[in-house]
Amino acid sequence: MKQNQVDLSSRQQAVLDYIRAFLEERGYPPSVREIVTGCGISSTSVAAFHLKRLETKGYLRRHPDISRGLELVTLPDSEESTVPLIGYIAAGKPVPVPSADTWDMTGAADMIKVPRSLIAGKEAVYALKVKGDSMQDALISDGDTVLMQAVSRVENGETAAVWLRDEKEITLKKVYSEKGAVRLQPANVQFQPIFTRPENVQIQGRVVAVLRNL
Repeated sequence: MKQNQVDLSSRQQAVLDYIRAFLEERGYPPSVREIVTGCGISSTSVAAFHLKRLETKGYLRRHPDISRGLELVTLPDSEESTVPLIGYIAAGKPVPVPSADTWDMTGAADMIKVPRSLIAGKEAVYALKVKGDSMQDALISDGDTVLMQAVSRVENGETAAVWLRDEKEITLKKVYSEKGAVRLQPANVQFQPIFTRPENVQIQGRVVAVLRNL
């Protein structure tokens, strides 16, 4: 059965799924070249890199002295999952957008454990630390951690990480599409909404859960 793991990149997940399906169909693991062809990978060295990552993360064992020496590891069921913590988000005045390296979820250095129930059925989930109190009436306060699902669109009223292209700044607000404009609405009467052009807005993700800083 296919089971997405939040600590794997999309390519690593594809390789893992391919190995699992190959084993189920043929009863023996694929070769590295078969993984290259089956997963559309550019070279055997790139495939070997992803296999090493899967081994490091505990999803498989490799036996280099054995032909087709790949062994899937059955992971114990757990009530916790891990997600990458990739930086900070402003719940207040916008702050400069993180660098491309900061937003690289597959290469995030910090991982945090979260209850599996918070992200069940959701893919591409990451975490951000909150700075500021503009969303405190939505129970998102300074120092909290928000779990975000990487999406490019949200419904009216959803809380999202919004990149303002012209200003090169990012903020956490409720998003409302209005006639000819987008309103980024705080959840604190001490803060004013931000009005901007639709083309100036890029959605980086929606809030799916909040971990309170107690």
